[in-house]
Amino acid sequence: MLSEKVENYYRHRRVLVTGAAGFLGSHLVDALLEAGASVVGVDNLVTGKLKNLKKALTSPHFEFIQADVTQPPTSYLDKATNSNFDLVFHFASPASPPRYQEKPIQTYLVNSLGTHLLLSWLKETNPKARFIFASTSEVYGNPEIHPQPETYWGNVNPNGVRSCYDEAKRLGETICGVWERDFGLDVRIARIFNTYGPRLDPDDGRVVSNFIKQAKLKKPLTIYGEGTQTRSYCYVLDLVVGFLKLASLPDLKGQTINLGNPEEYTVRETAQIIWSTINPDKKLRLKFKPLPKDDPVRRRPDISKAKKLLGWEPKIDFRTGVRLMVGGRDV
Repeated sequence: MLSEKVENYYRHRRVLVTGAAGFLGSHLVDALLEAGASVVGVDNLVTGKLKNLKKALTSPHFEFIQADVTQPPTSYLDKATNSNFDLVFHFASPASPPRYQEKPIQTYLVNSLGTHLLLSWLKETNPKARFIFASTSEVYGNPEIHPQPETYWGNVNPNGVRSCYDEAKRLGETICGVWERDFGLDVRIARIFNTYGPRLDPDDGRVVSNFIKQAKLKKPLTIYGEGTQTRSYCYVLDLVVGFLKLASLPDLKGQTINLGNPEEYTVRETAQIIWSTINPDKKLRLKFKPLPKDDPVRRRPDISKAKKLLGWEPKIDFRTGVRLMVGGRDV
């Protein structure tokens, strides 16, 4: 799925990935190793799982360090064989609403203090390295503009139940901007929209994992609100290609780019697609619960910038991706 030019960039590169044992981080680690990079993965395993790195842990070009990135990087990167990195992907953070609401302090610290500490360390040790911050579509909050372009400043409740994540990511972006503008670091920001695929924790509370788990048990699918709210779902391997392009292409210093699939589905449509994939001969049953506070009504990325600057757009449609995820297979 990668062009030869992008693959060549990663050959023999030294790469640090925080949140390496998470859903996104582990897929990124696998792709980097496949492209020929040497990777150091860091994760405190609060939400990440070592089983996600099963393939990577067999590679002589991968090192895993269990550590919390809200601590000074020298406290854990001194354990690495070589900490002279060409790239840093900062992906450490709980990412689903139930998980980050369970651990609000860890969530806001890893996205704020963790980001600051890594950039401070990078300036002193690897000032020419590229730093890619995993931000989120949650920075747009409950958007008043649809679809959401990178120029939109968002509509976020700063004191809401989701703010430990939403506002922490916004502050993380602020920190990235300071270190790019004031200190000249090559910082790039990916705003990630809803993502799904193999290794997504079935118990993490996200809509796709919830529906798949319930459909496999042939239970009614739980819908919050009326189910008319919309989401856009990007298959994880499409997203990883976007990460690798964002990090490898020249002249993207200081850029913030949406990465997601612009296909838009209501939650009811999502339920029907997942149910019919798993139980094609059974009628869908739904169970309704109140809509959580600050839940976005519509969510869809404007990926014009990604198309223009990265030459990237998703290739895998939602129905195909659900089949792949249910089958437990990667493309």
